[in-house]
Amino acid sequence: MTWMIVGLGNPGPEYASTRHNAGFLVVDLLASRMRGTLGRHKRAMAAVLEGRIGAPGSDARAILVEPWSFMNASGGPVKSLMSFYDVDPEQLVVVHDELDLPLGTVRVKVGGGDGGHNGLKSLRGSLGTGDFARVRVGIGRPPGQQDPADYVLKPFGGSERAALPEIVERSADAVETLVLHGVEQAQNQFNGG
Repeated sequence: MTWMIVGLGNPGPEYASTRHNAGFLVVDLLASRMRGTLGRHKRAMAAVLEGRIGAPGSDARAILVEPWSFMNASGGPVKSLMSFYDVDPEQLVVVHDELDLPLGTVRVKVGGGDGGHNGLKSLRGSLGTGDFARVRVGIGRPPGQQDPADYVLKPFGGSERAALPEIVERSADAVETLVLHGVEQAQNQFNGG
C-alpha cells in the first residue's frame, strides 16, 4: 500500500517559519529521512517526493506532499494528487498545526471535524470526507486577546524556536509509526504524553 502524507502550510519564504507551517516542517524532515528532496509535480500545484518511509530496508511506500496553494485552498491540489496516484482517504495522513493543543503536544487521530482549521476545511470540502488520519502538532493558543488568525501566521517565538526541532522530530516519528504500525499503535505511543 502507498500512503500519501500531506503537510499543510502556506507557500513562500514569508510563511516558512510561521506556526501555520508546522505541517511543512514535518514533511521536510520526513523527506530528509527518505534522503530526498520534494520537487514540483507535473500535474498539481504541489511539491512531491515519492519513496520508502521508515528505517532503511523498509518496504512502506509513501508520497510526501506540500501543496503550493494557500492553506484555505489546499484541498484542490491534494484531491488532484490522490486521483493521480490512486490514493484513497484511508491512505491519507495530514500533518497540521493545532491551536487547541499546547505547544509541543503531538496527537494522532482519524476523522473528525475541521475545528476552524482552514486547511482541514478545504480538504474536507474537496474530498467530500474528513475520514483520513491526522497528525496534529500543538502550537498552543494565542496570548491575551490576539486573533488566532494573526497568531498562526506569526513566526515561532524564541523559546518556541528552541523547542521546535524536538517537536518536529516527534511529529515525524508519529507519522512513521502510523504508516508502519497502524493508527492504534501510533495513538498509544503519542497520545498519552
